[in-house]
Amino acid sequence: MISLAEVKEMTIPLRAAWSVPRSRRANRAMAEIKKHVHRHMKVGEEERIWIDEEVNQAVWARGMQKPPRKIKVICTREEGFPIEVKLLE
Repeated sequence: MISLAEVKEMTIPLRAAWSVPRSRRANRAMAEIKKHVHRHMKVGEEERIWIDEEVNQAVWARGMQKPPRKIKVICTREEGFPIEVKLLE
């Protein structure tokens, strides 16, 4: 039984983070990343999403009020593991 991993590269727009107060922008950007991965990877009810610490640091790098406008990530789905979201090098 060989299980192949499904891998997708995505550019996630974070423009919705600017529709909330300045003090919540980075939090909203992280929520947008989760929402985008949920939609495009067709996440099932029993599946979880794991976001790498590097993605978090990239969003928070310029502080809470100025997250990036978009971010490039790579998503990996493997049988029996949560969906991994990592920063694209």
